[in-house]
Amino acid sequence: MSLRILAAVGAVAAATLVGVQALAADNPYQRGPDPTVAILEAARGPFAVAQIPAPAGAGFGGGTITYPTDTSQGTFGAIAVSPGFTEGEGAIAWFGPRVASHGFVVLTINTNTIFDQPDARGTQLLAALDYLTRSSPVRDRIDPARLGVMGHSMGGGGSLYAASQRPSLRAAVPLAAWSNTKNWSSVRVPTMVIGAENDWIASPWAHSEPFYQSLGGEKAYLEMNDADHFVTNAPTPTVGKFAVSWLKRFIDDDTRYEKFLCPPPPAGGAISEYRDTCPHV
Repeated sequence: MSLRILAAVGAVAAATLVGVQALAADNPYQRGPDPTVAILEAARGPFAVAQIPAPAGAGFGGGTITYPTDTSQGTFGAIAVSPGFTEGEGAIAWFGPRVASHGFVVLTINTNTIFDQPDARGTQLLAALDYLTRSSPVRDRIDPARLGVMGHSMGGGGSLYAASQRPSLRAAVPLAAWSNTKNWSSVRVPTMVIGAENDWIASPWAHSEPFYQSLGGEKAYLEMNDADHFVTNAPTPTVGKFAVSWLKRFIDDDTRYEKFLCPPPPAGGAISEYRDTCPHV
């Protein structure tokens, strides 16, 4: 290979490196390697994680904090996750390691009682975020300006309520959400509603779809094909991929994840329907 060709190859490589560094510099919240479908659908993301208990008594029923062990990349966004009516933390526990391993601090909670209604669950999600950012052992790892909420069933209704009460949240992901409140037009927090086609407890036509239609900000609607109310209570590659992509896109402002959300993926396989307010950027 001639010196001229070698010099040209070196120049291209240097320009590529500069471009990558410039993109990272433009977004100080970017964490982790370039995402792929395989990474997003895997049981764990690229970050090693550890877990510690969260005590009851801070406005919610205790739970588990899962956080990245890496301290070299700065602070992380944080997310609180609530279970549904009569459920304990175990119903949503898989989101702790799954989401945290993509570069978030995650608190999966127990509620004060298993019978708490959506608004109470939403209040507890906000209390959990306040605990994480103000007094938890991992508070120094968290950027308090980059927070989100998730929840299943009445916990999903709680996540919508939390977003309505705290517009500074960066993302919400209600999962097979249930709520008597159907109009969430005041919510401007970017929200991904995940429903289930065969859900007879929180049917899409009575819950997830009206929620999505009423939302006032950036939003997406993912309906799981031939799935019931409990499809999100166990590790699911499709739910994991889209939930993480939404959280990375809006909590971390990481546009590398935009391609998984926009344009909307076609229905088929695990997805019976997908809607989105593309483009986000």
